[in-house]
Amino acid sequence: MPMNVPFVSLRKKIIIRFIFVIMIGGFFSLLLGSRLVRNTLISQAQAKVRHDLAAAWMVFNEKQNQVKDIIIMTAARESLHEIMRSRQYDILLRYLMRVREEYGLDILTLTDAQGRVILRTRNPKKVGDDQSGEELIRKALQGEVHASPQIISREELLKEGDDLAERAYIEFVPTLKAAAREESHELNGLMLKAATAVIDDRDQLLGILYGGILLNRNYEIVDRVKELVYKDEQYKGREIGTVTIFQNDLRISTNVENSQGKRAIGTRVSAEVNRAVLQNGEGWTDRAFVVNDWYITAYDPIKDIAGQIIGILYVGMLEKPYLDISNRVMMTFILIAGSCVVLLLVLLYFATNRLINPLLRMMVATQEIARGDLYHRVEVQSDDEIGYLAESFNQMTDKLRAANEKLLDWGKTLEKKVEERTQELTMMQAHLLQSEKLASLGKLAAGIAHEINNPLGGILIYSHLLLEDTPKDDPHYPNLKKIVKETSRCKDIVKGLLEFARPKDPEMALTDINQTIDKALSILEGHSQFQNIQIIKKYSTLPRIFADGDQLQQVFMNIILNASEAMEDNGTLSLRTELVEEDKYISVEFRDTGHGIEKEDLQRLFEPFFTTKEVGKGTGLGLAISYSIIRKHRGTIKVVSAVGKGSTFLVKLPIIKDSDHE
Repeated sequence: MPMNVPFVSLRKKIIIRFIFVIMIGGFFSLLLGSRLVRNTLISQAQAKVRHDLAAAWMVFNEKQNQVKDIIIMTAARESLHEIMRSRQYDILLRYLMRVREEYGLDILTLTDAQGRVILRTRNPKKVGDDQSGEELIRKALQGEVHASPQIISREELLKEGDDLAERAYIEFVPTLKAAAREESHELNGLMLKAATAVIDDRDQLLGILYGGILLNRNYEIVDRVKELVYKDEQYKGREIGTVTIFQNDLRISTNVENSQGKRAIGTRVSAEVNRAVLQNGEGWTDRAFVVNDWYITAYDPIKDIAGQIIGILYVGMLEKPYLDISNRVMMTFILIAGSCVVLLLVLLYFATNRLINPLLRMMVATQEIARGDLYHRVEVQSDDEIGYLAESFNQMTDKLRAANEKLLDWGKTLEKKVEERTQELTMMQAHLLQSEKLASLGKLAAGIAHEINNPLGGILIYSHLLLEDTPKDDPHYPNLKKIVKETSRCKDIVKGLLEFARPKDPEMALTDINQTIDKALSILEGHSQFQNIQIIKKYSTLPRIFADGDQLQQVFMNIILNASEAMEDNGTLSLRTELVEEDKYISVEFRDTGHGIEKEDLQRLFEPFFTTKEVGKGTGLGLAISYSIIRKHRGTIKVVSAVGKGSTFLVKLPIIKDSDHE
């Protein structure tokens, strides 16, 4: 029967799907990669620009402190004090004018002790006005020295000189993305200003000396920051780094250039930055449109001495270099990825032969099997999925031939499983009944013990009296002795039943655990069964805790007696105490070298009446009572054992230092 060849071959489908997957994966890889590369580069640029802004603040504050130091140094000179006391104002004027010119100050003015101007070095004719209401002067009159950026009104600038007022005057230049303002020009100026009191050697206030530098059209700070941080780097003929001092939202000192290549004085900050920095008082780091291009920028508010925002300090780097780097990286990635795809397609075409040819042979085999030839074998030798598939075909024919036999086997197996499941359910039912029995055993034991305790006591008393009155050579003496012994044993069993059924509440008192163990040992060490047992003690220093010492002594004696019997009165018993779990618990460890406990017995060790001892040598209540006592002390008792290697009982008690132990 001829094989029907599909219209679209498997090879073509594989290649088409491969191209589709590569295109989808490539698209998302390019999208995510582009964002990742760009965000990484921009994040690094933003981190750098924040660092650059810190450097700009350093230069800004350095200049402000320089003004402050000049004012303080000048005011402290004795020659100034002498001239002021002698009122030789012509000499004083020449002296202060020389200081102003030498240190590059725009203003240097002296007032009297009431804050009234007595001398202006820039405009000597204008004196007598009261400056005591100005914040810096007011603080200086109080003995404080301050330097701060200040907005100086046009009126005050005119007092110092028309040239300063002219420098401060700036026409607004229409700026893209700037917030709308009603004004068209700025009359006031932004000045780094400092003031200090002039006090002579007799602590007499002679006056106030103040001075400052007008920042409007003063490019010293911005150019110094640019030189210090960006070192005049350029990209395609444009300066990479820019620095600006804003008065409110107006550029008054900058090295940002406009379209004519001149300093962009009069342009304004974008509305977005205006809102974040001037209105909300927050630092702002992001890409921003600066005059005529996009920059990675950082802005911080400039505040006056009263904490009012009066301007902005800005640094920024041209964004284009980073975008070009990102584009080059992505283009390189695209070229590499495209080359890899072409190479993979060539390799895929040849690689599909190894896949397609075995599949064609398997198609023939399936048609033979479909016609009923269950003996047909698929001859494909490979150690991959195709080989496993061929082997599966061969196994399928074998399984079809053996179908009836397997159905019979499954019937038998199912029958067996039903039987096993029935046995499991029977065992679970028996275990449930046993649990119910144990739950009611305590009540039953209490009732039985109470009913037989009194008559049993009478039997024991009268049997003792009979034994005492019977001569030892009397033939009834051995029988009476056995009656006394077995009655005493019954009495002990009844006592154990009562202790298990009605455990006594612990009588809490401050107890030393180490001493309690030693008391238990002192009672037992004298017995003959302990003569060949070596006892090793490793006690830690423990705090005294509230516990019932007698009950704990009973627990320790039970464990020690069990250990001696497990060692058959010959071996080593190691006792260890220590603080555990961040000193919240005391751990008591009893380790013996006995014959150990069988695994199946470990699960029942603390059950009442369970014992591995011979009949008559144990009631099976000792460890059950011990378990109950430890639980009432809010502790735990565990056993670790290996047959032939010994057992370890681990008692853990909480450290209770308060008698209120509920």
